[in-house]
This record gives sequence, C-alpha cells and structure tokens, in this order.
Amino acid sequence: MKILVIEDDREAADYLEKALNEVGHTVHVARDGESGFVLADNGEYDVLVVDRMLPKRDGLSLIAGLRSRGNETPALILSALGQVDDRVTGLRAGGDDYLTKPYAFTELLARVEVLKRRSGSKDVEMIYRVGDLELDRLSHVVKRAGQEVTLQPREFRLLEYLMRHAGQVVTRTMLLENVWDYHFDPQTNVIDVHVSRLRGKIEKGFETPVLHTVRGAGYMLKAG
Repeated sequence: MKILVIEDDREAADYLEKALNEVGHTVHVARDGESGFVLADNGEYDVLVVDRMLPKRDGLSLIAGLRSRGNETPALILSALGQVDDRVTGLRAGGDDYLTKPYAFTELLARVEVLKRRSGSKDVEMIYRVGDLELDRLSHVVKRAGQEVTLQPREFRLLEYLMRHAGQVVTRTMLLENVWDYHFDPQTNVIDVHVSRLRGKIEKGFETPVLHTVRGAGYMLKAG
C-alpha cells in the first residue's frame, strides 16, 4: 500500500514512517499542509494520514480542497481534539475516519487497512494466489502448498508486487519505483539480491519453480 503521511511533528512523522515501512508499506512524508496538498493531489496514494493541525494549511482545509478537485483518496485524520463535535467537523470536511491522539499504532494500521478495503480500488483483493503460492495482504502471511514461508518486509513487498502482476514481465524499473520507491537506478545489485533471497524462500524444497528470470527483460511469477 502507498501511504502519504502529512504530519509536522518530526518525531511522530518519523515513527509512523518507520512503523508503516516495517509492515511492508511504501510511505511518503510531508511536513506542512501546502506540500502535503501538492503531493496528495499529484500522487497516486492508497490512503492519506493527515494531522489536523498543520502549518501553512490545516488538515481539514487540505482534505476539503482535495475533495473539491475530485480527489477521493481515503483520508484518516489524526488530532488531539477528540470531542464529538471535533470528529463530526473532520468527517464533514471530507475525512473518511478520525483517530484521536495519542493512539496505538495497531489501531491506526487497522483503520488504514479498512479505508483501503472500502476504497474499491483495483487492488482491493486481499489474498493473491499463484499456483500453490498464497499471499495474504492483511495478515502478511505467505504460504506455499500450505507451508508458511517467513519473509522480511521488503521481501514481502517484492512478492506482493510480483503476484499482483503474475504472468507479466516485471522490469527492473517497475520494481525500483514500486517496491523501493526509487525514481532513478542506484546502479546496485539490490534487486538481484532480494530476488535471489525470495526465490530461495519460496522455492526451496519444492519441485516447481514459480519465480522466473526473463533474460534481458526482468522477472515473471507464474505457476508451472
């Protein structure tokens, strides 16, 4: 999932970025309302996490502005203001959910995942299957032939992207932009290393390979 966090408190923003990255999501951070609005309006995000009190442009104005432009990206509002009237105001401004500070990260994560499911986007499918390989996006459990496979967060994101494009050639550029969030080639073997590790984990002990290298083009995940 691609998430934009708009939060001016550096400690809070860094915490959210780290925690969301650790569970496999791609996170961008904006530290004021104006830059957050530009990113949200121009970027293709699955969910926005927006602090209500922001410099340059407050969170409610930001969300209302996006809605007026036809941008319906689900938005979770974070605020220390937790009275009923405060929550109602936030929802009426175009917010999809409202979480009062301080909050537990597990609750925030659950709310973000619910917003993604409600959005009705093409990625709403929660379980991907390719042959006997299965990936559950919510529980972050991967199984092959019923046996659980333990993956690191980046490996999970890599496999999720490959499964989403099963049967298609996935290029190095596609992986850099969508799994590593690089918009340039760092000229390292980072992709090769992670693909090799992933292949070892999902194919070791199984007769049929599923992760194939397409020479000169990229990679393809397919059964058989």
